[in-house]
Amino acid sequence: MNYFPEFTHFLREMQDRLTDELNSLEENQNSSIRFQSDEWQGGDWLKGGGRSCVIEDGAVLERGGVNFSEVYGLLPDDLAEKMPGESRDFRAAGISIVLHPRNPHAPTVHANFRMICRGNPEAPEKLWFGGGGDLTPMYLYEDDAIFFHKTWREVCDLHSDVASYVTMKRDCDEYFYLPHRREARGIGGIFYDYRQDSPDKMLAFSKDAGNAFIQAYIPILRKRNALPWTEEEREFQLWRRGRYVEFNLAFDRGTQFGLKTGGRIESILMSLPPLVRYRYNYSPKPGREADIMAVLKTPRDWI
Repeated sequence: MNYFPEFTHFLREMQDRLTDELNSLEENQNSSIRFQSDEWQGGDWLKGGGRSCVIEDGAVLERGGVNFSEVYGLLPDDLAEKMPGESRDFRAAGISIVLHPRNPHAPTVHANFRMICRGNPEAPEKLWFGGGGDLTPMYLYEDDAIFFHKTWREVCDLHSDVASYVTMKRDCDEYFYLPHRREARGIGGIFYDYRQDSPDKMLAFSKDAGNAFIQAYIPILRKRNALPWTEEEREFQLWRRGRYVEFNLAFDRGTQFGLKTGGRIESILMSLPPLVRYRYNYSPKPGREADIMAVLKTPRDWI
């Protein structure tokens, strides 16, 4: 069975729904900035294409990307060796979301839902699903962390035959980790990859998880965007964003996959925040800045 038509239809609809929600938040702040849609096509050996929706310099989002792609071609040797299956032919479809709010109290968020196959999509040699979502607060609000994780647990419980919140939360904590810093990138969420079992059920779970992401994040963004902030808090936000850059460039599999398969550079690197500050030998002062760093050193069970 070819699962790509159903999955890509869902991903395109999700892209539209999420960008509409975020555009409404900008409008509510009397901002004229909106997501810009950019259709693109692959070239050379990488075929297919996608639609990148990106916003910059908004009142709510300093940068945000909600990118859909469906590409196919022949896997490069280094990637072919790391993925299940033997066929060099592959097809991949996914949505990648990274949102960097302007307000330091509003957390950065990431989500990705994808399906990849080797061989003919009508009768693939190997087919697997991956995805999840994670939250990166600059300032910790425990009620946000609990709400975010409860939303993920609820969707996992609806698909308990293929989705374990406990396992996916643990895998998220282990994946979004900076080993050279010995700290997590954020307060986690769920993460799953290379799920080849029960494709019908994994497709249904991935679609519900995509919907859950919108339910988990938009209320947090709306609430925290309304808070006042200081220049000192802004400086701390820019310093914390540096950790995001380090992870995405050094460890993120999606970034590496896109670069090694000749993906569209603008869409791949839209995940980086527009402004970042690196400070030599900086240590956060006692208080809320130190509190979030302590949590990142020791991941917590939020529910």
